[in-house]
Amino acid sequence: MREWKELIEDSQARWETNAGNWDDYMGGESNRFHRELIRPYTEKLLALKKGQTILDIACGNGNFSRRLAELGAKVVAFDYSATMIERAKKRSKEYLNQIDYKVIDATSLDELSAVAKLQYDSAVANMALMDIADIIPLIKTLYQVLKPDGTFVFSITHPCFQTPGVKQINESEDVDGKIVTRNSIQTFKYLKPEAYEAIGIKGQNVPHYMFHRPLNAYIKLFSELGFVLDGLEEPSFQEETGATKFDWYEIPPVAIFRFRRL
Repeated sequence: MREWKELIEDSQARWETNAGNWDDYMGGESNRFHRELIRPYTEKLLALKKGQTILDIACGNGNFSRRLAELGAKVVAFDYSATMIERAKKRSKEYLNQIDYKVIDATSLDELSAVAKLQYDSAVANMALMDIADIIPLIKTLYQVLKPDGTFVFSITHPCFQTPGVKQINESEDVDGKIVTRNSIQTFKYLKPEAYEAIGIKGQNVPHYMFHRPLNAYIKLFSELGFVLDGLEEPSFQEETGATKFDWYEIPPVAIFRFRRL
């Protein structure tokens, strides 16, 4: 138990160390990954209506919080990195009447009680749950704070195709006088949940922890705590003409889920 607590604390400390790197890298518009894969499909599954109240979990520098505000939502957004929240506020000055930023640890039921004063139409977490060591407190809280029939939409690295130690392979072959290039992956582990270190962006100060869980672990946990899966997207990039390096075309790098509160 103590080792697990220390792992959670170490994970959070590393994200605080890397917060400045990530904010500088993502900037005000985020990266291609977010713009082309995460945002459009998350918005599709959220089906946001103007005036709704949305909980943005692990909001980072507030990129998606600001997008929700642009679409007319009232937003409560939190992250456990104080630096991220400070930078989110600086980037969101024109939306602070619509976005309430908080520093909250998503692994702590006590801290999560700070968002329980409101009822939310939906909640969202972009590329975050695989970075959170213990997601049970968060899911329990969501069941309490979401309105009946409310939804939780979240994206993660695809647990089937981005497993610990996965290898990305780009190979070329001469087929009937034509050079055919294929992308593939080689995966070694899938079923066993595992914590491992990873680099998310070039230049981050230290590796951060990721927490691999197979698909059945997410579905089983949410269903046991009162949710049903009613939406799933597996987006990939559009293939570019003449591409010669590995990229995520036929293999989706992310999975985006919508769980509905029963």
